[in-house]
Amino acid sequence: MKTKILFTFLFFVAGIYYCYGQTDLKIDPKTLAVPEKNGIWVQPAQNTKAQPIWGFADGIRIGIAPLDGPRGLIRIYTPYLGHDEFVVTNFIAFEPIDKAKSIRGLSELEWSELDNVRGKRFWSSDTPEAPSFPDKYYPAHGIVTNENGVETLTVYFFCETFDNGADVYVRIKFTAGKPHEFEITGYVTEESDELSRFILTATMGNKARLRTLYLANGKTKEAGQLWPTYTDSNFTEHNHTSLAEMIKDKNGGVWFIASPDEEDPTQAVYAEDTHTHWKYTGKKATQYWYCPKPDNKLEGVVNGRYTYWASKSPIPGGISYENFELTEPFHAGQSYIFGISPFSPEEIISGINLDSVPNKP
Repeated sequence: MKTKILFTFLFFVAGIYYCYGQTDLKIDPKTLAVPEKNGIWVQPAQNTKAQPIWGFADGIRIGIAPLDGPRGLIRIYTPYLGHDEFVVTNFIAFEPIDKAKSIRGLSELEWSELDNVRGKRFWSSDTPEAPSFPDKYYPAHGIVTNENGVETLTVYFFCETFDNGADVYVRIKFTAGKPHEFEITGYVTEESDELSRFILTATMGNKARLRTLYLANGKTKEAGQLWPTYTDSNFTEHNHTSLAEMIKDKNGGVWFIASPDEEDPTQAVYAEDTHTHWKYTGKKATQYWYCPKPDNKLEGVVNGRYTYWASKSPIPGGISYENFELTEPFHAGQSYIFGISPFSPEEIISGINLDSVPNKP
């Protein structure tokens, strides 16, 4: 029953529907009830078929299928960058590695055992107890609460069991005053096989053409320098950044920061066969992972692409980072922050050094 996923094979097969394509829809998501505004938050409408969207009314938002896009991915929306409705800036995939066989699960590419469609099903809950897949058209509302005087919005996402035996879920938390980021915390159920790692990977760096990683002591890593001659249509090998190389704050937390190298990504000239959904619109932004309590084996990992996924269309300006992630030995309850900020890397790094990272609407 549990078979190894052959990644290269899946790469080509998955190309038939990747990115904004959807294979299991029986309803246009735009016909579902729009999110309700609740103070500073947006949450799915209740007691009706609703769009599964949670987050800030004036900030970052997330969603899951049946919204447009591949299954097995969290969609990240950034309307504050001037994006139209349902424009995804990046995705986050679940990629747990089991301890016994060291097989990496792929939430976006594995087949669902629920309906034999590619992409593991995600579903939402207001609590960490959600053992079975509910009606996908009636998402959880999310819980708004007050934590030490600060308002938060929390929702849980579950995923059907992976082929390697991993059975995982995450808690997503938005915090008032931090409108460009959210916290994501990983867990396993009691039925899960033991994990060595639970990787949460941002999978679409090519959309924003992320090319520069910002490291400690003013150092950077440029995609074009890591893979100067690569022109294939697959992924490059991974590049690893050690904990010692990363930017740290005064409390020992670490930052893994990436940005485009273009002054204005909207002015790029694309190959004629480039699909419209790859063409970047809106403001330039900085993307980052932050881990407040890193394991000493934590690494930042990226790979690159020269062409857009599942196509032969070259990326304007050359190779860029695609998968962008932190990885470390699995600890249930380990939390990470993922952000997409309209502030420049230099402004963010200056804020880290001053213990005052810019994060205003």
